[in-house]
Amino acid sequence: MEPLRVRGRLFYVKRDDLIHPYFSGNKFRKLQALIRLPASRYRRLVSYGGVQSNAMLSMAALARMKGWRFLYAVKAVPRTVREADGGNFAAATALGMEVTELGYEGFYEKVENLKNSLGSKDLFIPQGGADPVAEEGVKTLAGEITTWKKAAGHTHLDVVTPSGTGTTALYLRRHLPSDIEVLTVPVVGDAQTLLAQWRRLASVDEPLPRILEAETKWPFAKPHPDFLMIWRELEKAGITFDLIYAPKTWRALFLEYEKTDRSLLYVHSGGIYGNKTQLLRYMNEKALS
Repeated sequence: MEPLRVRGRLFYVKRDDLIHPYFSGNKFRKLQALIRLPASRYRRLVSYGGVQSNAMLSMAALARMKGWRFLYAVKAVPRTVREADGGNFAAATALGMEVTELGYEGFYEKVENLKNSLGSKDLFIPQGGADPVAEEGVKTLAGEITTWKKAAGHTHLDVVTPSGTGTTALYLRRHLPSDIEVLTVPVVGDAQTLLAQWRRLASVDEPLPRILEAETKWPFAKPHPDFLMIWRELEKAGITFDLIYAPKTWRALFLEYEKTDRSLLYVHSGGIYGNKTQLLRYMNEKALS
């Protein structure tokens, strides 16, 4: 846990980004159960998603560690990504990731067909690690947060994490006590997208995290000057965050926490390995100044 003072206010940051360069942040938590699994249980790990996904890199590292093959399905690999000398795709490829390009048309149907063709020695993980296997690691995280809250003497504590699939936020809400509020900001989609994801993993009457909608609606991962400014501001304050999920989340937090004095803990979701290629995108779009 590390204090972070920004805009005249004290926040706390759970430094899960420091766990491991490849298994960082919520990706470590989601894969924790699999890391302890005997290597002989599977021969191949199969997943799908974006070409610069943080989960992709962590799964590639997991497969290398276990001696498994790793097959990753994408819509397409742009030439700029394939030729980049850094970033998540380059690192995952160096770890042995095999890529299959399924095209844009009917992509998710093709993924479902791929899933149905797998054998007993194949392990399929949905996009972003949105799977019940993630619960064990997030439960451990919830225990660490609860212990820290008591030791630090916080009467009221809000815990916030960015959401792609929303898996981490959902399981945090499930395993944190009711006096700790869990907030999340949808980064990949909107609130309705997030709720749809949660319905696949949550029981009907289960309490859900509170969703903070960012004021700015913007396509996922598309460079935005405000996001770059916030990222630089946080880095100057003392902590480097990822350049995709964190800025949008902190933007919503700055607006929300103008009105309250509750203690806030931000769970650092890692992903800074991909900052190099995202900064290149900013440079290419002339968003850097």
